[in-house]
Amino acid sequence: MLPMPETQCAKASMTDALFTWTMTDTPPKDGRGETGIAVQTKPKTKRPPLYKVLLLNDDYTPMEFVVHVLERFFGMSHAQAFEVMLTVHKKGVAVVGVFSHEIAETKVGQVMDFARRHQHPLQCTMEKE
Repeated sequence: MLPMPETQCAKASMTDALFTWTMTDTPPKDGRGETGIAVQTKPKTKRPPLYKVLLLNDDYTPMEFVVHVLERFFGMSHAQAFEVMLTVHKKGVAVVGVFSHEIAETKVGQVMDFARRHQHPLQCTMEKE
């Protein structure tokens, strides 16, 4: 490879998750005449907080209805839904999923609306993980 003339800039960029490194052999415009590595940090993105969706036991909602809700709104298999329903029945509450705030809020609303339409007092809530 031929060397580049001094008037041109030879650059090599390498990017990792946090920094961008740029090497150059032309002097910076501030007149100091130094060459080297410029480090530019990228902002770290923060994961959104997660929320647990909880299903609460009551004495009136049929167990099969709870299984149906878990299959329909949380994508559980029949066997998984049955196990979670038994946990709700025995312990009074169970975590049925962990989601971002918007998704958890939507799931709670869907379950509550579905239960009301079918005249069941099933309760579903969410809390920060």
